[in-house]
Amino acid sequence: MKILLIEDDVKISSFVTKGLKESGFFVVPAANGADGLSLALSESFDAAIIDIMLPVRDGLSVIEELRRQQVNLPVLILSAKRKVDDRIRGFETGGDDYLTKPFAFSELLARLQALIRRANHVVEPTSLRVHNLVLDISSRKVTRNDEKIILQPREFGLLEYLMRNENRIVSKSMIMEHVWDYNFDPHTNVVEARVCKLRDKVDKGFDVPLIHTVRGVGYVLKHEA
Repeated sequence: MKILLIEDDVKISSFVTKGLKESGFFVVPAANGADGLSLALSESFDAAIIDIMLPVRDGLSVIEELRRQQVNLPVLILSAKRKVDDRIRGFETGGDDYLTKPFAFSELLARLQALIRRANHVVEPTSLRVHNLVLDISSRKVTRNDEKIILQPREFGLLEYLMRNENRIVSKSMIMEHVWDYNFDPHTNVVEARVCKLRDKVDKGFDVPLIHTVRGVGYVLKHEA
């Protein structure tokens, strides 16, 4: 799928672009509103991610012009503005969703996928399952063999990412970029610590471990009978 990313912050643009490419998307970046609008009007995209505070032309005016020209491209707004009035204005302008900075890539990806599914009238999955481990996306509840597992928000995001990549090895850097926000410290051991806590909650007391460490590479969630 093809995504238009209009973002002038080089760090955020690089962070989002890399994450989307790893998730199977083709990304076309634009560093200002004028170039972004030109791309949106001349090429076909499945969705757009648009920052509000952009040089040359601001993000809201870009969205307004797209809607004026009846371009029904699903738009996820990025903004450092957190006030309710700012979010309302974003929706009234024609944005379909609104995500405030800083953000975790996992949330951006989930919101983007939801926008695309709605645009294509695809029913969203309500849960993820690996063996007897079940993660309910809407209620944010996790059970294993019907036993409730209490997770912190970051642990939930980590488990969701691992389950969405079932049987696929994910590196520490991939986890950092998908589950933590773009301000993360790449030298921290937070991933190892969080995976350890998550494994203790998910695997402890069960005969079959699901979270595995691949030495020197990363982690994988899989069921080995």
